[in-house]
Amino acid sequence: MTTEIQQANEEPFGFKPDSSLIVVGHGSTINPDSSRPTFAHADTIRQKGLFADVVCAFWKEEPSLREVLRMVETEEVYVVPHFISEGYFTQKVIPRELELTGPITRRDNKVIKYCEPVGNHPQMTDLILQRANRTAPSVAPEQTSLLIVGHGTGLNENSAVAVKTQVKKIRERQIYTEVGAAYMEEEPLISNWPSLTHYPSVVVVPFFISDGLHSYEDIPVLLGIHSESTGTASRAEIFRRNPYLLNGRTLYYASAIGTDPMMAEIILEMVHQFDQKHLASAVSD
Repeated sequence: MTTEIQQANEEPFGFKPDSSLIVVGHGSTINPDSSRPTFAHADTIRQKGLFADVVCAFWKEEPSLREVLRMVETEEVYVVPHFISEGYFTQKVIPRELELTGPITRRDNKVIKYCEPVGNHPQMTDLILQRANRTAPSVAPEQTSLLIVGHGTGLNENSAVAVKTQVKKIRERQIYTEVGAAYMEEEPLISNWPSLTHYPSVVVVPFFISDGLHSYEDIPVLLGIHSESTGTASRAEIFRRNPYLLNGRTLYYASAIGTDPMMAEIILEMVHQFDQKHLASAVSD
């Protein structure tokens, strides 16, 4: 499967030795897996030597948003939210905690450039398709249902919109015969996947940034992989035991989309996208 991500990677990202990059995640006080992808992608980018420094910051764990700007010494700082969609955290929490006044904030001898969240990048569609293909490489797309799973409810109404947007884009490509959205806590419920899908193979891709209690425990129970939460013992195995034979169907369960190594490239793309957008604005002004 040839994708736009592979094509984009052929063009190297420019060096920014006088700039720093801050990758912002939600974090968790009880689930270390919540921040693991953010740290991993930051490490990947750091190893490329593109920035003077690459650091992480979180709302619910250390390093905190309020202290992170003191951790970088460069004047120019890019901030990329490692979030699936626009919402309360990207529009309210992060700007408040970093004291941002807009896409470009000048204060304390720094120029802070606030990029859009990774979930806004058009290559997320390619990432979902790559994840589905890697999870179930031998299935025939014409005999396969693809389900993109979000959380649902008012926790983040924009996450449901993000899932629906991806479903629409994937349907337009006409790769899988059936593509649908499902949610943990609103209709259509992922627990009803047998009635939502109509083909022998079903591939389920969680549209989350990280693997945590939802993808390790909650969704497997809702799918019927487990009858009840099995705790931490199942975490390393749940995605390795594919496929699952359930309800007369062959079900493949992928890990959260944000854990994909290619997400590091999308973080860099968000910086590149910011530069292009604001350079164009400066020229037009």
